[in-house]
Amino acid sequence: MNEQEQTWVLQARHGDRTAFSRLVEAYQRPVFNLTYRMLGDVEEAEDAAQEAFLRAYSRLGQYDPALKFSTWLFSIANHHCIDQLRKRRMTQISIDDNPVLQNLEGNDPRPERHTLQQEARIEVQSMLDRLTPEYRTPLVLRYWEDLSYEEIAEAMQVTVATVKSRLFRARQQLAAIYQEQEPVTPPPLQRSPSPTRQPERSRERPTMLRMALAAL
Repeated sequence: MNEQEQTWVLQARHGDRTAFSRLVEAYQRPVFNLTYRMLGDVEEAEDAAQEAFLRAYSRLGQYDPALKFSTWLFSIANHHCIDQLRKRRMTQISIDDNPVLQNLEGNDPRPERHTLQQEARIEVQSMLDRLTPEYRTPLVLRYWEDLSYEEIAEAMQVTVATVKSRLFRARQQLAAIYQEQEPVTPPPLQRSPSPTRQPERSRERPTMLRMALAAL
């Protein structure tokens, strides 16, 4: 946290709403990214992010300045998302929906490649949805928010060793899920190859998904 953010936190702790608004502007994107990866639904993620900031504002008196504000904020957002996931199970709402991601990388790729990248991200999200929160949270904080093991441990209120163990198990589970979804390629027929070129999507899609997973 830079000096400007430290000033905003200090001012917000003394009741300055404008200063807290600056903190919201600074962290709204990473907090939304966390809630979206945890919940897998854009509208729910927006509501969860808003609730996280409301809870953070009401609990500013409990904030320990010795901790990074972002870590403390992620902890609040993460606990709220876990509560929401528990409510889903209680009301028997499926967590396997795969909404289209709203925040895609820029650089204006070719339309067909853009579609492939989008599909890969959706599939990665669907695989994340199959992980329990204890494994999903460290993955999101480590590989999407770039937090250190120590920061993740603080946000999840566990030890660094536990974080590393859960990350290892989460990667194993994702790999297993990916293997389950990998299409089985039938053996080639003994005949002359067709002059028709194989569609680019069928050849590239598994590769794009592997690229998305490679970031883990």
